[in-house]
Amino acid sequence: MRNKNSRMNETNNDWGSIGIGAMIVFIALILVAAVASAVIIQTGEKLQQNAQQTGSDTQEEIGGKINIITMWIGDDTDCDGDGANGDACVTLVYELAAGSEPMLEEQVVWTISCTDNAGTGLDVVYGTFDGDIPAAGPPAPAQPDTFGDGTPDTNIMNLDTVHVDGTIKNDDQNGAVAGVGTGENDDDILDPGQVYMINLKTSPDANDRNPAGNTVTGECDPVINEQHTLNIQVAGGGSTYEKLSYVSVTEGESIV
Repeated sequence: MRNKNSRMNETNNDWGSIGIGAMIVFIALILVAAVASAVIIQTGEKLQQNAQQTGSDTQEEIGGKINIITMWIGDDTDCDGDGANGDACVTLVYELAAGSEPMLEEQVVWTISCTDNAGTGLDVVYGTFDGDIPAAGPPAPAQPDTFGDGTPDTNIMNLDTVHVDGTIKNDDQNGAVAGVGTGENDDDILDPGQVYMINLKTSPDANDRNPAGNTVTGECDPVINEQHTLNIQVAGGGSTYEKLSYVSVTEGESIV
């Protein structure tokens, strides 16, 4: 009888051990499943965030940029009309890319790069699409005020953006002709669906200054059979590259 009871106790102990072991394994499986679920959820959220960021970046890259419509050789004697001869320009007609939000002219920076006159290095001229602001200094350059609106007509290396028909972009505050009379403020906003025009100066004159107030140097004037590179960068947006091909240097000749 004692041996029989002993065997039953041993059997019960074995079943108890098996039950405890099974419970431990079950709890471990629950913990593993919980950890795996947390990892899967976290990974899914991360992938979703990355996808949203990629979509946002792509939208900015595609939408927040400038589309070049056409370009031609501009005035090569006194491009800015300030009487200080020697500056030339190329004329750019452009619009905002599809999907772009309105932006400020000063958000758009352009550079033209070319081989220097010695043929051994690189020369660069640059500016923004907002030319209707005075250069910093001292000494501040004498800048023309053709329309009498209290704002200079020229900036570092470019003229101000205008409408494609050549009229200036001013907010009419008092019913007067845009750009004439008190209350005419410069309109610095570029809107989608509108076509604009700007002269990009390829060489400076005596009135052009950099932000430190010093005379601007650099020159990428049109040269027959040369190719220059135009880069237009929108702050927080995309870039536009274009090769400017000079098969002729006659004013009005297409270069893209």
